[in-house]
Amino acid sequence: MSSNPVAETVASLMPRAKAELTELVAFRSVADFAQFPKSESEAAARWITEALGVEGFVDVALLDTPDGTQSVYGYLPGPEGAKTVLLYAHYDVQPPLDEAGWATPPFELTERDGRWYGRGSADCKGGFIMHLLALRALKANGGVPVNVKVIVEGSEEQGTGGLERYAEQHPELLTADTIVIGDAGNFRVGLPTVTTILRGMTLVRVQIDTLAGNLHSGQFGGAAPDALAALIRVLDSLRAADGSTTVDGLDASATWDGLEYTEEQFRSDARVLDGVGLTGGGAVADRLWARPAVSVLGIDCPPVVGATPSVQSTARALISLRVPPGVDAAEATKLLQAHIEAHTPWGARVGVEQIGQGQPFRADTTSPAYQAMADAMAVAYPGESMQYAGQGGSIPLCNTLAGLYPEAEILLIGLSEPEAQIHAVNESVSPEELERLSVAEALFLRNYAG
Repeated sequence: MSSNPVAETVASLMPRAKAELTELVAFRSVADFAQFPKSESEAAARWITEALGVEGFVDVALLDTPDGTQSVYGYLPGPEGAKTVLLYAHYDVQPPLDEAGWATPPFELTERDGRWYGRGSADCKGGFIMHLLALRALKANGGVPVNVKVIVEGSEEQGTGGLERYAEQHPELLTADTIVIGDAGNFRVGLPTVTTILRGMTLVRVQIDTLAGNLHSGQFGGAAPDALAALIRVLDSLRAADGSTTVDGLDASATWDGLEYTEEQFRSDARVLDGVGLTGGGAVADRLWARPAVSVLGIDCPPVVGATPSVQSTARALISLRVPPGVDAAEATKLLQAHIEAHTPWGARVGVEQIGQGQPFRADTTSPAYQAMADAMAVAYPGESMQYAGQGGSIPLCNTLAGLYPEAEILLIGLSEPEAQIHAVNESVSPEELERLSVAEALFLRNYAG
C-alpha cells in the first residue's frame, strides 16, 4: 500500500483492531434463541454500544426491533452543512455448524497462516471493526469530514426483518446522503470490488404428513405412503437434471453482463471436489447473480444412527430460494408454494410456512459516490481499479433503505471474499483486506465530503 498518513494510521491501529475483533467474536451472537442464549446477542450489542460511545458518538441507542432482537444506532456529528453517510454492519452470526469441523474453536479468534479465524470474523463483526478503523484514521488526520450514522443489526442472518420494520416505523432515523453497507466482499483477495446487485431471498418451511403415526416398514412398506419419500420427490422437483433451479413459472434464463467468473476460479473458491460437476447451465456469473437458486437447508427425519425400520408419517424441510433483481420476492414465494403443492405426490397433506423474505437489490453505479469510492480504492489497492460484481446472498435491508430513501446512494463493500468461507466451518478474515478496506473507506469519506 502506498504511503499516506491515513494508511499509516490504519496500519498502526491493526493490533488494537485484532484485540477488539477477538472480544467481539467471543460473543455467541446467533439470533436463533432456540439454539443460543439471547444474553449472548445482548452482550454483543452492549459491547458495540460502548465502542461507539468511546468514539464520541452521540444518541447511541439499543433499538428493540419487532423480531425480538436489538440493533445498535449511533450518530457522530461532522462539520456544519456536511453530508451524512450511514455505515452498516451486523453483529449476529451464523451458527458454527459442526464445531468439530473447526480447526480452532469457532468463537475464539485465532491467527493461522496469515488469516484470523472465527465465526463472524468476516461476516460481519469484522465489518464493524472496519468502520471503526476508518473513522479513527480520519480523526487522527484532520477529522471526520461528514456526519456519520452507524447502524449495526442484530438479526441479519435470520432474515426475520426486525430492522427493516423498525426503519419503516422510524423513517427519519437512518436518512443519509449515502449508505455504505459493510457486508459484502471483494471478488478475490486484493481485487477491490463493490457489489452492485444482491439476490433477494424467500425462506419456507415445508411439512408433509401421510399417516397417523409411523408404521413397521416390513408390515406396511410398499403400500403405506411414506412422508419422507414424498418430501424427497418434492425437493427433487425443484431442480432439473443438470441441477439448475426449476420452480414452475419462475424465469431462470437471465444473464449477467458484469465481471466474468471462470469455472476454474469458481471451483477453487467453492472447493468443489475433483470430478464433481457444477450445477446449472450458462456462465457461472449467470447462475450466481442473475438467476434464481434453490437450496435445501435442512430436513427433519430420523438420523442414520438409531434409525428403525419404519415408514415415516411426517417429514419437514427448510427451503431457501434466492431471487435475482427483476423478480419480486413475494411473487417468487407464491410460485414456490404453488410448485411444492403441485408436486406433492399421493395426495399427501402439505403445509408451506413462510419464515423469512427479502427483496433483491440493484445499485445505481452512475452516482458520484461510486466515483469517490473508485478513487479511494485506487489508493488503497495500488495498481488495481475498482470492479463491479454481484453477490448471490441477500441483505434485505438494502431494498428497504432504497425504498425509504430513494435519493440516497448505496455502496456495498466488505470482507467476505471467497477465502473467508462465510457461513461455513473455519470462517476467516484476511487482516490485509481489513486494513486496505479500512483505508479505502476512510479515503472515500474524505473524497465524498468534497
